Amino acid sequence: MAELIRIYEENPNPKEIQRVVEVLRNGGLVIYPTDTVYGLGCDITNSKALQKIARIKGVKLEKANFSFICADLSNLSDYIRQIDTATFKILKRTLPGPYTFILPGNNSLPKDFKKKKTVGIRIPANNIARTLVEQLGNPIVSTSIRDEDELIEYTTDPELILEKWDNLVDVVIDGGYGDNVASTVIDLSGSEPVIVREGKGDIDDVL
Repeated sequence: MAELIRIYEENPNPKEIQRVVEVLRNGGLVIYPTDTVYGLGCDITNSKALQKIARIKGVKLEKANFSFICADLSNLSDYIRQIDTATFKILKRTLPGPYTFILPGNNSLPKDFKKKKTVGIRIPANNIARTLVEQLGNPIVSTSIRDEDELIEYTTDPELILEKWDNLVDVVIDGGYGDNVASTVIDLSGSEPVIVREGKGDIDDVL
């Protein structure tokens, strides 16, 4: 049975954040709000939790395109190869924000991602998500929670999310209604930015 924990974005309660961080540290799965849709995440260093998410999504872990949720740009050098000034300027201009940037991975990626040449990096403009990552001390691996309903791709109501995911995750954070438009995905691993998916983030701010 998942636990529903209410956290306010303007002023996340440190005690509630700590409860969720403990769940993540112990290999639990957490659904949490971002600046776009709600995400399903776990601690990047926990192989068992990563396997669980891959199973839920019906993909092989080594082939999964999960995002790394970071607290700020200082985390990047842990996982990303040296990037040029133009790329860094794009990141600085748009993050935190509703974008996922695909960047070249380095040799320090956690063991489950060692074979990946690129990784998706996300720094959401959402206090709850970033505070969780800060307190955890490393990124959360994340994937959007999609809906089978063809009309509504993403569930935005935390109570409905809890109903649906009750037996699959350990915690659902109620951070208020989510958005139903996913992040804009941009590949910055080549010589020119490539739009992979248009979402909430404005493309003009990038190009």
